[in-house]
This record gives sequence, structure tokens and C-alpha cells, in this order.
Amino acid sequence: MKIVTIRRIAQIFFFALFAWFCVVTTVGDRWWQLRGWPVNWLLQLDPLVAVGTLLTTKTIYAGLLWALATVVLTILLGRFFCGWVCPFGALHQFIGWLGRRRKKHAERVAMNQYRNGQVIKYYILIAMLAAACGGLLAEVLRWPREKPAVGLVVLAASLILTLWFATWKVVSGWKQATEWFAGLLFIGTVLGFLVRPEVMVASSLQTGLLDPIPLIHRSMNLVILAAFDGVATASRFYLAAWSIAAVFFAALLLNLWIPRFYCRFICPLGALFGVLVRWTPWRIGKRQGECSGCELCENNCEGACDPFGKIHPHECLLCMNCLRACRQAQMTYGPNRSAAGEVPSPGLTRRGFLTAAVSGLAAVPVVRLAGLVNQNWNPGVVRPPGALAEEDFLERCIKCGQCMRVCPTNIIQPATLEAGLEGLWTPILNFRVGTSGCQLNCIACGNVCPTSAIRPLSLDEKLGRGGFAERGPVRMGTAFVDRGRCLPWAMDVPCIVCQENCPVSPKAIYVREEFQVVRDGARTITAVVADSLTLDGAALRLGTLGTGDYFVRLDGAANERRAIADNSGQVVKLAGSWTAVPAAGSRIFIEVRLQKPYIDPARCIGCGVCEHECPVSGLRAVRVSAENESRNKRHSLTARV
Repeated sequence: MKIVTIRRIAQIFFFALFAWFCVVTTVGDRWWQLRGWPVNWLLQLDPLVAVGTLLTTKTIYAGLLWALATVVLTILLGRFFCGWVCPFGALHQFIGWLGRRRKKHAERVAMNQYRNGQVIKYYILIAMLAAACGGLLAEVLRWPREKPAVGLVVLAASLILTLWFATWKVVSGWKQATEWFAGLLFIGTVLGFLVRPEVMVASSLQTGLLDPIPLIHRSMNLVILAAFDGVATASRFYLAAWSIAAVFFAALLLNLWIPRFYCRFICPLGALFGVLVRWTPWRIGKRQGECSGCELCENNCEGACDPFGKIHPHECLLCMNCLRACRQAQMTYGPNRSAAGEVPSPGLTRRGFLTAAVSGLAAVPVVRLAGLVNQNWNPGVVRPPGALAEEDFLERCIKCGQCMRVCPTNIIQPATLEAGLEGLWTPILNFRVGTSGCQLNCIACGNVCPTSAIRPLSLDEKLGRGGFAERGPVRMGTAFVDRGRCLPWAMDVPCIVCQENCPVSPKAIYVREEFQVVRDGARTITAVVADSLTLDGAALRLGTLGTGDYFVRLDGAANERRAIADNSGQVVKLAGSWTAVPAAGSRIFIEVRLQKPYIDPARCIGCGVCEHECPVSGLRAVRVSAENESRNKRHSLTARV
């Protein structure tokens, strides 16, 4: 079997496996549901996820150790992941093939020429990793303040080294490198003395925006599968699906212009692989011997690595198309370097590197000037149960959409700008959509999160049982009643839906009963026939008062009420019996019994069931906000920040 055929089988297999993992990411214990399937395996194979979380948290989630296998194989074999495993890459390759299949040889070669713009993805990678390094850099800069004596020694030594090497006649490359190192050490030590580093720099994990593995998981979970959910199950809705779809389909359609456009120009994971293959022992190259110059090797080159000329090993995706296309068997994959020569590096410039690094490092504190993770936090951002404190959450979340797909009630939604720019596509709770609020016995989101941005909870911890009884249940926020929109409070309409549906025991919503005279409810009795009263004034709407919440009270008798069983026109039929039957001409009042809801913040966990079930359409009369959430004690109702 030809190597290209084997590669295609591998691509189909891994894409089918990825699609199956997305399909089965649903709650349940059957073979076609979540239980038993390693649905995060491809995310765990992604070394950019592992490197990013390692930089932001200084730790690595155990499941991400799978990425070591990918790194080792890449160093030994080359960028096999891009050409053989990546499901997003397989889609790009297929769309690119559709776009060029009717083109002539010369046009195909032109589309697959190496372009200088392919270096852009390396700058994207540098900027994203720099944004993730802020917390680590803050710790490095903090030591001069913590150990001032050592800091002064280092400051003096770095200053002397900077001045010395500025005049020392050595090899240019070493001289420049040493100057930069000594200069940066000097500047860093000075900054450590003058400012608090945690104010100047911060870390945020943003690799998931463009990392192809989280990107295709997000797109498949929230766009592709969501579009078909209504066929087999209840429809699912995702509020930011349009923006996710725009990025996904734009990336695919660009392949009609330049094959593998995303892989060649944007993909930060591909850039990381490009760095890892610098010294790989096995690579694509030309044999020694005569080449006819037919350029068939570039006809279907997926990486645009220029196999005909000086090959760019860091761009080669191991598609093996050049081996198949060469009629003279000049192309080979082995331990020897290409006879036509190689371009060993992607062509990064010092200025470009510094610009990308400084931009990524500065972007996080600049974005956080809005204070959304501090004093100006948005109470409308309610995170799933088990979510870490906001800063820690943003250091771990890769925006893959797994928690949104697994949520059985569809309330976990991708954020747009509610949590700021760095919170784009991170999970937040929206209790208006879906089928209910956060179910008390559901812990799916934390157990499916690949990076523990939402930490896995047990049911005992979530509900505050057993060993967690003293700590109490996990709170996502607190519900508040908007009295200007609540039916009993604002419109004298009986309603206890929120209280009835509150799942907490004892209930976090309780009611206080009041009786109010309805509009035009002061009437005079014109006739009494058994249990029916004929009243003066305007006719009453048929059957509107027989709900059990409306009563007739005699004037001057505060406690003499009889429930209205039915009404028609100007006649009301009463239930129960009078202490003394009223006479014609008596004054009565038609009253409504209102059970006005109140929230007990000590018992409310912010599950949102009340908000979802509230009958007020549009802006609900009871709404959950993040106050009192467990993940941040500074967000308590009485916090003073």
C-alpha cells in the first residue's frame, strides 16, 4: 500500500474519531454517550494546550502528559500530527483539494509556492506564549524586592556586564546575545525594585482562540452539531455561535484561494511543531542525482515547503505527496539532508520577535485596565459550578466548548464580551435558554474540562454533604427579585412559580402573603341569591376570578373573606359560608391574595431554575448574578474591595 494512501486512511480515522468524541459528549451511560469514551484525548495530545497551561499555572494537568508523546514523535519524525492526525488539517486539505482539482499544473505550483508570510504564525505563537508568561515573569521580577541584597549584587553585575560587552571585541552573534541578556537582566532587576510586578504583568491563556484542536472542537460542538441537534434530540442554542461559525468557515473557505491557508499562515500549533523539527533526524528531501525540473513535487505540496528547491523542513507537513508525484524517485524520506539544500529556520527577525513578545506580554495588563477581574467585575458573568476564581480560570480555559456540549440543560454558553476581550468564548451561564437551570445532581462540566478550569466536583462537594457539610454547597451566585417586573410585586397578579420550582431544601425562595384590593374592586351588592352576589359597576371578565386567589371582603370586616369560585358579568359565585349573610346595598371589596417572593441569600446557590421558569418573558423578574459565588470570597454580598 502506498504511503499517501496510508496517510489518507489515518486522516479519515482520526477525523472520524474526533467527530465521534464530539457526538458522544452527552450525559448518559450508554455506549453512544459520554461514559467510557476518552472525549478529550485529541485535546490532551495537543502540546500547545500543555505548554500554555504549564506557563500560566506552573503546573500541568495529568491528562495533558499525553502531549509528551506528540512532542517526542514530532522531534523524531517531523510534523506528522499536522499531516496525519489533526482533524482541522484534514478538513483544510480536503477543501484545498476541491479548490485546485480543476487547475492546471502551473497554477497548482504557483498556489503551493513558499511565501514569506508563512512566518506570521510564529509571531502569533510568540505573542500567545508571551501572554501566558506574565505570571511567571512576575515571580522572577519579584525576587529583588524579596531579597534586596542579592538584587543589588545582580544589578551591579548586570550593569558591569552590559558596559563591558558593549566594547569587548568578540564574535558578533555572541556579543549581541550577551548584551541582550545582561541588559534585560539589568532592566528586570531595576523594575523588581521599583514596582510591584503583579501590577505590571499578568498571565492569560489565549492559545485556544487559534489553536486548531480547541478551535475545531468548539466549532463542531457549538455550530455543526448544534445545527443537527433538532433532528434527533431537542434543539440546542448557543448565543455566540455566529462568531465561532464565522471564524471556522472563513478558515475553510480561504483554502479555495491558497491551500492549507490556515496551516501555513495562522496556526500557532503548527508553528510550535515547526520549532520542534529544527533538528529532527528524519525528513523529506532530494536524493543526489539528476532532476528533470518538472516540479511535480510541488503540484500538491500541502505545506508549501518548496521541495523542488531549498526545502523548508519546518513547513513540511509530511503529506508525502512529493514522494508519490516524483517520477524519477528523487524525493525521499529518511535521515539524509536534502541534496538541493535546506532553509533551517523560518526567518524570524529580532525586531519581529521582540514586537510579538512585548505585544503579547503587554496585551494582558492593558486588557485588564477595565478591572473586570478586580473591582469592576461583572456580576452578570456567572460561571459553571466548580469554576476557578476568574484570574485562575482565565489561566486555564482553552475555550474548547466541551463543557457547553456536555451540559444536559444547555445553559452553559460561550461568552462574547461579557467577561472582557480575554474572556471571549469562555463558558458562562445563561438561564433563559435551555430546558432548566443547573441541575443539582449534575457534575458533568467539571469532569469533562480538559484543563480543570472547571475543576471536577463530587456530588457531595457540590451539594455540601458529608465531609463538605461545614463548607456548604457550591454557589454559582444569588438570585434577586426585580420588584418592578415581578407579577405579584408590580402587577398584583398571583404567581409563585419561582418558589414552587426552587430545588434547594429548605427552599431559598419564600413568600409573604398579602391581600390587595384589585383595580375597580370596591363594589356595592345589588342582590344576594344563595352564594351568588350581583354587584354594581362594570361587568367582570368571565371566569377570571375563580382561580382560588380572589376573595370578597365585607367593608368593616377585616377577616370576613370568602373565596370566589366563579364569576360572570356582574355576578360572583362564592365558596364557603358567611358568619352573617350580607344584605343588598352592603359595600364589599374584591381582593387578590398575593404571595410575594423573597430570596434567602444564605440558602440560594444560584442554580437559575427560578430564572428559567419565571413566566415573565424577556427580562426575567427573578435573575441570578454572581454575587456570593463560592469561587471568589471578594464577591460576597457585603464585600468591600
